[in-house]
Amino acid sequence: ANAFIALLAAESGINPDGNYTDFACNQINYILGENPNDQSYVIGYGNNYPKQPHHRASSCPAKFQPCTPSESFGLEGDNPNELTGALVGGPDANDFWEDSRYDYEQNEVACDYNAGFQATLAGLMSMEARGILPDSCKVLAGV
Repeated sequence: ANAFIALLAAESGINPDGNYTDFACNQINYILGENPNDQSYVIGYGNNYPKQPHHRASSCPAKFQPCTPSESFGLEGDNPNELTGALVGGPDANDFWEDSRYDYEQNEVACDYNAGFQATLAGLMSMEARGILPDSCKVLAGV
């Protein structure tokens, strides 16, 4: 969400030297795997992405059937249903992250995480389409 706010500020002419846009690009690059863990926090993106998000439908063993929390969260191994494109909570302040559906803080798929992520991507793509995305922003190469 901070990355999106930075883009809104940049679009409004605040800090015109590009620092806010660079900040947004760096945040998206971090999310997509340019971080100390070489870990993408977007399910299905890259070679090293979350396989056990804290998400009932994704971890429910049977597709299109209701299941109880004990059925969905008691599962061992990767979730049977991949939630492609969803952003998980991510690492703590020390860059520690464990792919475990039992850790809802780091692995929950929530609207607040995903809304800011999608809004920032949309803003960067808009800037690229209008030819105003700084050359220093390489995030869109893999998106």
